Amino acid sequence: MASSLTVCRLHMRGRSWLVQCLQKVETCLHRGVGTNTVPAQAEATRKDESDEKEKDGRKSLYVVQAERQEQAERSVLISCHSRTNEKKFLKYLSRHGDIKKHFFYESYGIYAVVEFANQDSVASLLEEAAIPSDSHDSMVPFKSRLLSLRNVSSVDSPNQQSGYQCQPQTTTPINELIQRLSREETIDQQITSLTEAYQLTEENSRLRFLVCSLLKDIAAAYFPECTIKPFGSSVNGFGKLGSDLDMFLDLDGISGRNVKMPKSGPLLEYQMKRANSERAVTQSILSVIGKCVDQFGPGCIGVQKILNARCPLVRFSHQPSGFQCDLTTNNRVAMKSTELLYLYGELDPRVRCLVFTVRCWARAHGVTSSIPGAWITNFSLTVMVLFFLQRRSPPIIPTLDHLRDLAGPADKSVIEGNDCTFVSDFSKIQLHSNTETLEQLLCGFFEFYATFPFTRMSINIRKGKEQNKPEVAPLHIQNPFETSLNVSKNVNTAQLDRFVALCQESAWLLQQNGTNTPTGLKGGNTPTPWGLASLLQPSQVAGIKSRKKRKREPASERIKSLLESLKNKNQQKTS
Repeated sequence: MASSLTVCRLHMRGRSWLVQCLQKVETCLHRGVGTNTVPAQAEATRKDESDEKEKDGRKSLYVVQAERQEQAERSVLISCHSRTNEKKFLKYLSRHGDIKKHFFYESYGIYAVVEFANQDSVASLLEEAAIPSDSHDSMVPFKSRLLSLRNVSSVDSPNQQSGYQCQPQTTTPINELIQRLSREETIDQQITSLTEAYQLTEENSRLRFLVCSLLKDIAAAYFPECTIKPFGSSVNGFGKLGSDLDMFLDLDGISGRNVKMPKSGPLLEYQMKRANSERAVTQSILSVIGKCVDQFGPGCIGVQKILNARCPLVRFSHQPSGFQCDLTTNNRVAMKSTELLYLYGELDPRVRCLVFTVRCWARAHGVTSSIPGAWITNFSLTVMVLFFLQRRSPPIIPTLDHLRDLAGPADKSVIEGNDCTFVSDFSKIQLHSNTETLEQLLCGFFEFYATFPFTRMSINIRKGKEQNKPEVAPLHIQNPFETSLNVSKNVNTAQLDRFVALCQESAWLLQQNGTNTPTGLKGGNTPTPWGLASLLQPSQVAGIKSRKKRKREPASERIKSLLESLKNKNQQKTS
């Protein structure tokens, strides 16, 4: 990587100019100038508007992230003995200050997240912590907020109760979920129950931000003003328990960027290395941070530096939290996508409920997979749900173009030539009055994509309408911001055919009297699956498999019946 030194220029024009220059430098070193693709002044305006955005009870993603990061900075992660006595545990830690919140969870042992009311309490606790001594192993003396508590707060006898309760960190197994849903009285209640079972809990969200904060402590050795933020499903409102933790090393907030240049007089600049491209800078930064995480990061194992990917990243497992982590930097478009999905989820509660339901249905039938391949991804499915909701009459959510038109100066965002502008103030968004139930929407989703012209048309949430495919691909879903990209380019014909067949099957099942009404709720301990629960049973689609290229076979009687019922239903609507 070619490098040179940026010259530190100090043009002297009298002693008064020198004094003024040094004062400006001192001011610069003590302030953080936000440059997240918008001018610092615009960012400050957004901060000032945060109170206005909370008037209707909905917080912007910026406000939520700021609150979570503040909580994480006042928190520690402690490995505990399995027989820890909760009262004694809290009494011991309270010597360092008031505890605002705490919870226990299990991941390769018992751990506790403890949030103090004041950050000074964390410093006090760390001052008391000792470096472990082991005659057999040499220790890397890297101090962090990941601690182990020994010889304190254990229960007095084996029969004595520990008192703590571990918070769940993984989703309910599918068989248990089916039984739970089968006990509900309506399909709407089933969808709501599924969402509650799968979405991230308050505790899991706090843990994700704390892991980011612990990683920031490592990166701050090189970039003292940096932050590490979660993005994607961890914060967009569509994440489920057990999902990976995507993290973004944010260097845009480092002071000294976008400082207004004086028209005349002295100018003081840092000496810095240069690189051939921003990508080379990203690779260099992640290479060093990845090595530090591998060598010095407590609990970080299996570190991989995947630097030649389209978006370079460092991948590792954080054993104390149980998270599989991906750390990237210079990934601003992904951050804007996160903010957009969060906004859509906040506009109407039905959005998140339908996304969780469709994702769970897709995973139950192997439409999506945690293994890279030709499967439809969760992001693609989410965009398909958003597009469907835009196509309702009246629409449930607005198009991205409409959100862009509502944007103010503070929302202006252009990243690498891509227009990523959209409104962030919820009060400016006026929604149509659509009263469809979750059951109607779920059935409508399956019907919509059971007959969608995938061979000719593309899905586009920016316009909110089908468009002719710009390229030859079985499934084309336009990237909302990088509009030349197809987010579903990996999907092959066999997987798309399977998705369509499952949509047809599910739409047909929801129309049958035997599967869309509750049965066996009285008496028996194991109710008969019905409604949404019946859609999650793999046996219902055992005959639908990925097919190699071959001549089209006659449609099954079930599919014929489905198409006939859809035709009759549409005729009834138009008559």
